[in-house]
Amino acid sequence: MTGQRTTMSNHQILNPADHGGLRINTEAGTDMGDAVMASLAVPAEFRRLACEYPILFRHDLQSDTFSSLALFGFEDGENLFLDGRAWDASIKPLAMAIQPFLVGRGPDDADTVQVHIDMGSPRISATGEGVRVFDDAGQPTPYAEQIIEMLGALDQGYRASSAFFAALDRYELLEPFSMDVTLENGMQHRLVGYHMVDEAKVASLEPGALAELHAAGHLAPLFMAMASLGNLGKLVRRKNRRVNG
Repeated sequence: MTGQRTTMSNHQILNPADHGGLRINTEAGTDMGDAVMASLAVPAEFRRLACEYPILFRHDLQSDTFSSLALFGFEDGENLFLDGRAWDASIKPLAMAIQPFLVGRGPDDADTVQVHIDMGSPRISATGEGVRVFDDAGQPTPYAEQIIEMLGALDQGYRASSAFFAALDRYELLEPFSMDVTLENGMQHRLVGYHMVDEAKVASLEPGALAELHAAGHLAPLFMAMASLGNLGKLVRRKNRRVNG
């Protein structure tokens, strides 16, 4: 999962001794790893994301767990928010915005959070251009401080998401979702393998269940996910514009 711990050898603990001169290319682009169909999205950021992206859910059969995703396109490798070197939206999911950084854990303490960096990322500048991570005194730059804040928010949101998904499962509030997309030029795409919030079941929840979801902070992201589905039509229009050139 983007933004979470990994054991890949090109991930290093960020520190000024090893990365004092590091610069990061913050532009968008397919060569920057942005050509993806969807990104992890945590419930804590649904309110921000719902104005731009459809928020869907995916069930992992092996672990029997759900995750939530912000949808960017209709086929693998398609990001309809990419416009050359720009990201055509007011906000990115945290899991995209923090790249090439990620949350790491101490080997003996799961509660110890470390900032890691993927030194194999194409965002690592090899030309001496880009945004500095540390200043001349070895202190984090404003850019790095912003990244650290976002990493903390992503980590906290990810930890809290299990309770959200457990509540949705307890009340059976997710249903399988598929969508047939027919473009203006006659091309067809089928979006399958996702789940969405079952609005009928939400509407039929008993007052006690609604109160429980509200008290736990689950009701707001639930409604934000429902509202975000209005962006599916906008995504189709983006696809038509892209295809029609």
